[in-house]
Amino acid sequence: MSGLPEAKHVNQFKIADLLRIMERLRDPSDGCPWDTKQTFTSVIPHTLEECYELVDAIEQGDLPHVAEELGDVLFQVVFYSELGRELDAFDFHAVVDGIARKLLRRHPHVFADGAIEGRVLESLTTEEVKANWEAIKREERSETKAFGSLSDVPNALPALSRAQKLQKKAAAVGFDWQRLGDVLEKLEEEMTEFQEAVSDNSDEAMAEELGDLIFTAVNVARHLGFDAENVLRRANEKFETRFNDMEAAALEDGSSLSNESNVQMEARWQSAKSKD
Repeated sequence: MSGLPEAKHVNQFKIADLLRIMERLRDPSDGCPWDTKQTFTSVIPHTLEECYELVDAIEQGDLPHVAEELGDVLFQVVFYSELGRELDAFDFHAVVDGIARKLLRRHPHVFADGAIEGRVLESLTTEEVKANWEAIKREERSETKAFGSLSDVPNALPALSRAQKLQKKAAAVGFDWQRLGDVLEKLEEEMTEFQEAVSDNSDEAMAEELGDLIFTAVNVARHLGFDAENVLRRANEKFETRFNDMEAAALEDGSSLSNESNVQMEARWQSAKSKD
């Protein structure tokens, strides 16, 4: 027994079927009116939404939902691949070939001579693997004439994730705080500078210093081994749960938060916190 759930259908659809479904959806004569109008750019918001829904399903531990959301994310890949095929730029098979070659190239400690079944007898530590990975990526950047250690950090990443990735890349070449205490001192320094900007009542200065403060907070998360995006996501969920409890409690009392004083809402907030 593999431990995998039994298939819901005897005759399961394959990748080839999904690719054909995508072709039919994009058929200009009898395809879907919505799908036929889409472009690379117009699909982007849907891709981001599907990725976040997948992350949420994983964090909720809802594995059947994870499978469903993985399908939605896969469909995004298929959609872009069909757009590329129509432009004679690339197709799904080229996408698969590209990622397969990249994985083989970047894992020489697993795939001897770049062969899928090639076996490497010598084992490496996690740190050695990371060092080799970065060295291979630097070589790839040099071949594509991409400049700098930060050149492969996508601009479109969520700001917190991009900040942490930029910091990680800089740290890889030695530009980093050596101790957590140093980062905490920097955080206090940035807070002081932000407070000074608030005192000066300068919107431009406040925005800049607040950005520095958040960037340094991300650095603290990195030094602690936390993912800043996940940390903030959990904080969002905690706030949402507490606020929902506040509203429910007010409703039970025949009230609403919008009609209550700050003192009353603070009391409800503390009550909601006590339930954590």
